[in-house]
Amino acid sequence: MRLEPTPPAHGKTAPKVHSVSATRPFVWLVAGWRDLRANPIASLAFGLLFAIAGDLITIFAWRNGQVFIVATSGFFLVAPLLAGGLYEISRRLETGQSSTFFVSLAGGRRNAIELSKLGLLLAAIGLAWERISTLLFAFLAPDITPDLLALLAEIHLSTDHRDLLLIWILIGGTLALIVFAITVISVPLLLDRQTDFRTAMLTSLRAVDANLLVMTFWAFLVVALTALGFVTLFFGLIVLMPLIGHASWHAYRDLVEFPADLLPPRIS
Repeated sequence: MRLEPTPPAHGKTAPKVHSVSATRPFVWLVAGWRDLRANPIASLAFGLLFAIAGDLITIFAWRNGQVFIVATSGFFLVAPLLAGGLYEISRRLETGQSSTFFVSLAGGRRNAIELSKLGLLLAAIGLAWERISTLLFAFLAPDITPDLLALLAEIHLSTDHRDLLLIWILIGGTLALIVFAITVISVPLLLDRQTDFRTAMLTSLRAVDANLLVMTFWAFLVVALTALGFVTLFFGLIVLMPLIGHASWHAYRDLVEFPADLLPPRIS
């Protein structure tokens, strides 16, 4: 593996970033499955929470298609931060420690301020997405009924509505890619090391830039597995979300290197 040049960050030496082969995402998934099997109760508890959240969104927003779509996509915009407990389980397994559900939740307290900053940024992106979606539907398709099934039917039948759908997908996809790029490494990094929010995000962006094709493929796998969870009425998320979370931890460990003499220290 080749190491990317290491630019300075906040006056410190930033962690080194690896370039990896195209097959590594499959290795991450295998390692994630291994972590899930090693600590199934805590891992599946997180998956159950994701599934319940999806079901609740469906129950309360089913009759309003716009709210349903925005709420569902917004929920998964902040999912990388919500998966912090899964990263903590993998982190502890790496050092030979088992985890309960509540022990894994405690991991976020060690770097809580910096994680909170990232959480606020994700919340802002989610709010922006909700506002953009509302404005698009209000100005470009004010005649669309709020019922979800009717909404999908009208978009399919109308050329004007298909244009709206295309614009909506392009904007939403762009925001999702931004969230992926800034969180895929930064969240596990903030849980693992005493580093700051800005350095973590820059490291994540550098890792994606150094492995653009690999990380694009990894993003595709994450979306495909998540979509599989959706079509099973969210029940598939009970297993698939822990699998993705644990695999994402191994992606971080594969892509980022901290030399022995490099600060910040690893959180114990």
